[in-house]
Amino acid sequence: MSKEVESPCTSLCKLKNEICIGCGRNKEEIRKWKGMKHKDKKATVERAVVRLKDLGKKDKKR
Repeated sequence: MSKEVESPCTSLCKLKNEICIGCGRNKEEIRKWKGMKHKDKKATVERAVVRLKDLGKKDKKR
């Protein structure tokens, strides 16, 4: 049995361009998190990591 995917929530809930700057998830992913299957949670976390990196790069350009 696979290990549960831990929520990426950091309790820093602030949206920037529809993406949470704390965890990298979009509003839809945050809303659906509890009902997601393991594979969907894993994919969401992977996308969130990429988004957070992208947000960091954009902030540094300013």
